[in-house]
Amino acid sequence: MNRFLSSAAVLAACFFFLACDKGELEEPIGNAPLLNFPKDFPDPVYTGGDLPLTAASIELGKRLFFDPILSVDSSISCGACHAQVHAFADHSKALSTGVKGRIGTRNAPGLANLAWYPSFMHDGGINHLEVLPLAPITAEFEMDEDINVLLDKLRRHETYPAKFSKAFPSKEISSKTLFVALAHFQMSLISDQSKFDRVQRGQEAFSDLEARGFEVFTANCASCHEPPLFTDFSFSNNGLSVQYQDAGRALITQNTADSALFKVPSLRNAQLTYPYMHDGSIYSLSSVLDHYISGVQEHRNLDPRMREVNISADDKEAVLAFIKTLTDYQFISNPKHAEP
Repeated sequence: MNRFLSSAAVLAACFFFLACDKGELEEPIGNAPLLNFPKDFPDPVYTGGDLPLTAASIELGKRLFFDPILSVDSSISCGACHAQVHAFADHSKALSTGVKGRIGTRNAPGLANLAWYPSFMHDGGINHLEVLPLAPITAEFEMDEDINVLLDKLRRHETYPAKFSKAFPSKEISSKTLFVALAHFQMSLISDQSKFDRVQRGQEAFSDLEARGFEVFTANCASCHEPPLFTDFSFSNNGLSVQYQDAGRALITQNTADSALFKVPSLRNAQLTYPYMHDGSIYSLSSVLDHYISGVQEHRNLDPRMREVNISADDKEAVLAFIKTLTDYQFISNPKHAEP
């Protein structure tokens, strides 16, 4: 999901999609038994919206996520750029390929624990999980589909009318139910079964190298990549370059102080979500640490925290060992998240 939408378009979409087509709604369900929110995580930002979260709505969202019908020529699905085996990132690709071979402008990030995210995209241009799919579906370099055309395709489809009818009280295929279904599935992508999680819950212990890595990480990295989600959701310039072609957060705020600031990514499953950075310009975790140790460039909006990194060669090995403890192998093999 790497295409920028203007702030005006996003704001209009938020009002439209969240306000229409509520149908006969049930009471909000909060922490539904369908999804076990980790007790050691903070409260989620998104708990299902104002339509009932059900097994049917999650299953419908999964079907839609992996269906290329969402693209203009039925060639690209969400899952085409977000592979479960790589924690729903576009593995090995700096920039993803959309319809008709078009190349995007930003790296497609991994998808996990999205219910805790206050904003989405590298520039934070979308602030609600139910609006998130609008960007890739309509972006020229991704799916390039018109929402009304897509809804018509779904209404004429052999099986989708029955699936929407089962999933939602209104029984309608609408912009609201389409985006809620996708949000419910993405909300279900909870990653909390890594070795780090087991250690924190007293079920396992770090090796000496991993423990040392956690210490170094806490001293040098945790101010941005704050456990347990391993991001503080802030926007930062990490000194990739002195000049950027991509204005980052400033595209949304129109504030020059936000130029070349990008959202701090979560490091959960980072071992699997290469390449790294908003432009996919760094291909290994080792090279990422090299950047922070000795490669940071003096951009005018450089985050001061980038100047405080103090990691030795021995520490680097330990930090890499620790980051690998954030890999959740259950998450990438869970059949509930797999392509139908």
